[in-house]
Amino acid sequence: MNHVLLRQGRSPLVLGMPHVGTAIPPEVSVALNDLGRSVPDTDWWLDRLYAPIAERFDATVIAAVQSRFVIDVNRDPSGASLYPGQNTTGLVPLTTFDGGPIWREEPDAAEIARRREAYFIPYHAALAGVLQATRIRCGHAVLWDCHSIRGTIPHLFDGPLPVLNLGTNAGASCSARVRAAAVARLSASPFTHVADGRFKGGWITRHYGQPARGIEALQMELAQHAYMDESPPWTFRPEKAARLSDTLADIIAAVLDAARETHA
Repeated sequence: MNHVLLRQGRSPLVLGMPHVGTAIPPEVSVALNDLGRSVPDTDWWLDRLYAPIAERFDATVIAAVQSRFVIDVNRDPSGASLYPGQNTTGLVPLTTFDGGPIWREEPDAAEIARRREAYFIPYHAALAGVLQATRIRCGHAVLWDCHSIRGTIPHLFDGPLPVLNLGTNAGASCSARVRAAAVARLSASPFTHVADGRFKGGWITRHYGQPARGIEALQMELAQHAYMDESPPWTFRPEKAARLSDTLADIIAAVLDAARETHA
């Protein structure tokens, strides 16, 4: 089975989707409980939401096939927490975002190491290859890491989440010009928004964002209610999604312009 879906584009834009996968290998499925097998913390419908953007900008799209419950490719492979002192999920989550247990039999260190080799490493080999090829072909690459989450999860954050949550690791993962362009368009959007708030960028953004080497990385965490229903069967809402997609495209256009100017 392929563990990575890849659509090759020709522009500097790379859309990463590490949490859209729902596949669970049989040997993992038997260890999960019913809640775990329902994969509730999936970034539902992001591929559909971003499809017009991928087409408009001729973007490369890279997506993980496996569920984050198998292994989370947006976590530090060492197992270190991205948000020390705050509730979060790890390299192999033990609970849902609400804190509910997902395993009948929790994976041990050897099993986690096996999954790291089988699923984590192939995703990052593909992503690193795509970014390098894009940087060589275009002179720079812009990684826009796509995420979404329910808008209210008391276990993870207080109160409702803004619709648009831009993460740049406090400006370390992209150049100042690129961040300023993104924040300006974010502020002009019709949606609630924050830059480098609760979600500052996951391991992917922090690891690959190297603006001095021509790789700009930004994460966008979306509140799912802006484009879908936040409970099963997780229904996609096209009219809401179109409005959100247009806003995202506007922000991305500004980021691409700023990146081009930065690396000219």
